[in-house]
Amino acid sequence: MSEVITAFVVGEKVKFSSENGRYTVRAAGQRFAVMNKPFNPKRTVIYTIVDLVEEIRGPENLIFGMGAETVEQCEEMLKRVESGQTEISHRTRLNLSIESREVR
Repeated sequence: MSEVITAFVVGEKVKFSSENGRYTVRAAGQRFAVMNKPFNPKRTVIYTIVDLVEEIRGPENLIFGMGAETVEQCEEMLKRVESGQTEISHRTRLNLSIESREVR
């Protein structure tokens, strides 16, 4: 029997099996969460959106995106996804494979 994945908490650290480093949850609802982690070579962040219902994750389906560097940008992204205005990209989505979670 697989483990039931519960909603994320803002500030929680999440490690995915397929990646190095941990993401920090910046915005979270019951179904979706937006998280990012530093990408130092470019002085920016890498982000992902998690869908707990479909058990997938990936970037928003916008061509040039609107940024996920700040908490405010992540909250706006969460609102767009929750409202159905945008969604997780079909082309680059991944199955949700969480290695560990840590609430601080």
